[in-house]
Amino acid sequence: MTTDAAHYDDQGEEPLGGYAVLASVFAAGVGGFALVARQRGVRLPQEVPPWDVALLGTASYKASRLLTRDKVTSFLRAPFTRRAGHGEGGEVMDEPRGSGVRRAVGDLLACPFCASAWAAGALMCSYAAAPRFTRLVCGGFAALTVADWLQYAWTWTQQKAES
Repeated sequence: MTTDAAHYDDQGEEPLGGYAVLASVFAAGVGGFALVARQRGVRLPQEVPPWDVALLGTASYKASRLLTRDKVTSFLRAPFTRRAGHGEGGEVMDEPRGSGVRRAVGDLLACPFCASAWAAGALMCSYAAAPRFTRLVCGGFAALTVADWLQYAWTWTQQKAES
């Protein structure tokens, strides 16, 4: 991957090998779950109802925001990212640092869109093995998402009233 990776982007800075490692870890995690689930007799659901898809999607969204933007989870990102600024509602903006796998993990932990795929994968595995428990966890994340929207709505209302 040396010559092609160096020419993938204009600067040659994309950690393609690190991305491959992360994709392999994700695939191995899902594959490992599938093997263990099969050995333990976990039966996959016949379908995932639309309400559960919405709940899982909302929870994946919120879990990825907590992982990639929350101040309190900065300690998880710190080995792989550096603080680049502040966002809305107490969120922080981080940027990846380092090279290779470290940089690839930094890219993952600085990108809520990237992290949401991992969150969705983990929640789907959990849903297959323990749907009631997973609905409860997802309900908590969904409630937190609604609370955030209400916080933003309240702030917006206050700003409109003051102007």
